[in-house]
Amino acid sequence: MHKAVSCKIASLQGEIDGFNIVRAILSEVVDIERVVMRDTKSYCGILLDDNNRKPICRLHFNAKQNYIGLISGKSEERIPISGISDIFKHSEHLKKMIVDYL
Repeated sequence: MHKAVSCKIASLQGEIDGFNIVRAILSEVVDIERVVMRDTKSYCGILLDDNNRKPICRLHFNAKQNYIGLISGKSEERIPISGISDIFKHSEHLKKMIVDYL
């Protein structure tokens, strides 16, 4: 099933851009081929080894306010971001997630 052509195209590109930023950040600690994106209706999940049990973060770009969801244990903290480049502000947390999985 194809997505309808609408404002979701911009969200899709934003998710891809966000995913690429996360991969760039994590390239310092893990082979980026292990970092994968899995899109859902409500968020874009970024996982290690395409494993639901190894979430790195979530990108919530489906509303007026965009958020990055930082994972800690089994909980998620949604932090508002004003632009894609704000993801870089969370580099240390993202790298720590990978180290915890290794």
